[in-house]
Amino acid sequence: MSARGRAALCLLFLLSLNQTLLCVTAGKILVWPAEFSHWLNMKIIIDELITRGHSVTIVTHSATPSVMTEQSPGYNVEIIQVPHSKKDVIDILDRLLNYWMYDLPNTNTIQAFLKLSEFIDNIFEQHQVLCRALFAREDLLEKWRKEKFDVLLTDPVTICRELLAQKLNLPFINRLRFSFASVIERLCGQLPAPPSYVPAVGMGYTDHMDFPQRVKNILFIVFQDIMFNLMFKLKWDHLFTEVMGKPTTLCETIGKADIWLIRMYWDFEYPRPLLPNFKSVGGLHCKPAKPLPKDMEDFVQSSGDDGIVVFSMGSMIKNLTKERANTIASALGQIPQKVLWRYTGKKPEALASNTRLYDWIPQNDLLGHPKTKAFITHGGINGIYEAIYHGVPMVGLPLFADQPDNINHMKTKGAAVMLDFNKIETNDLKQAVEDVINNPSYKESMMRLSRIHHDQPVKPLDQAVFWVEFVMRNKGAKHLRVEAHNLTWYQYHCLDVAAFLLSVIALVVFIFVKTCTWLFRKCFRKTPAKSKKE
Repeated sequence: MSARGRAALCLLFLLSLNQTLLCVTAGKILVWPAEFSHWLNMKIIIDELITRGHSVTIVTHSATPSVMTEQSPGYNVEIIQVPHSKKDVIDILDRLLNYWMYDLPNTNTIQAFLKLSEFIDNIFEQHQVLCRALFAREDLLEKWRKEKFDVLLTDPVTICRELLAQKLNLPFINRLRFSFASVIERLCGQLPAPPSYVPAVGMGYTDHMDFPQRVKNILFIVFQDIMFNLMFKLKWDHLFTEVMGKPTTLCETIGKADIWLIRMYWDFEYPRPLLPNFKSVGGLHCKPAKPLPKDMEDFVQSSGDDGIVVFSMGSMIKNLTKERANTIASALGQIPQKVLWRYTGKKPEALASNTRLYDWIPQNDLLGHPKTKAFITHGGINGIYEAIYHGVPMVGLPLFADQPDNINHMKTKGAAVMLDFNKIETNDLKQAVEDVINNPSYKESMMRLSRIHHDQPVKPLDQAVFWVEFVMRNKGAKHLRVEAHNLTWYQYHCLDVAAFLLSVIALVVFIFVKTCTWLFRKCFRKTPAKSKKE
């Protein structure tokens, strides 16, 4: 056989071997994602898993506003029919966002609590309808049992996903970001969070807290724990017990997660303890910038040496008031930079010639463009990590949920200016943008964070995929779960040990006092005979 023939035969053998290895190592993954930015972030992992030869089945519902429902190469999609519509889902979210953005700042605490509870109840009701609809499909559950999936990949920001893993007896992986859900990580995941230096989300504190801040931090955490425990017990535990056919709690079920993929890294988060099954994968969606569409590139290049400002309030914000939109547009019109603003709504009357509106922008590619000087953002974690990845300082206009906390992190690290969305005036926004662009400290701070982000032994996406495949290979990762999951609250805090030791000390002290008293009386008490003689 000729040398060329032998080479061809070797190549054919290697290709066959590669295909065999793919068949052996490829697995079946069940994915039940959350919506909007959570879905976009999850899709990055799914696409990489498919690229590596795994089969992926996505579970969603007929009213999903954002999750892909069409069949695509590598995707299997199971759609659960629910009685509500996509419009119903979006209406509740829009009303919640409108209230949070415009009414909440002017409402007293009790009224705000009651109103937010009403919105949360409406959202939970939709989640519970979906949950019951899925577990009523015994035919679908049996089909999935026969398919023998290797792992369930999910997001506990919406509840009930982890229950599916229990019903199918699958190991599962939670993927989330430290936020209001940090209560779930702490209560259900047993993640240590010393309140002396781990600030509660929503307080606006850093890891350097003075005494009054630590007092408030502890009180707020206690309040959070009480409220979440009540919510779990009243809203969900009965449903979990009903589905499983035995006493089951939400927190117990979530706590059985094999791996927690956390959407953060130490470029953004304050240092804090992590457990062996908590893995940092912040910025896994970030990637080098690609060329812009021609018309957009022409507009960017027309900015000259002044450069551009990228402005996006995320995919969920479509309801800026006329007054607020004009305030922002007027401020943007007074800066020398060209502005690309992702905006859906009526065109602001104050819109200047240096600003262009887009229904959608390639945000990552724009942030990676050499002419980008600043990023105006609502503080979503995806956008923040793209800014860190490309080293672009920010002006934050946080609106709701974890966004104020996200922007506060960047402000603390010297990479952002934070403004109050409900109180900003035209000059406030103009001045903030100019400060971020003209004061070199913001750019230097962001570049330092960017270097930290890039200086990792394994890329975040590769890290996430590795741990998914790790759980598949090892049929779970129970060996990484701490024993705290099997302890009661008083055992976890060693209160039983403290009570025992205090009891022993009290007994020893009691015996010592009694002995001393007896000896004192024995030695110094006068006997009757001696007293009579005297």
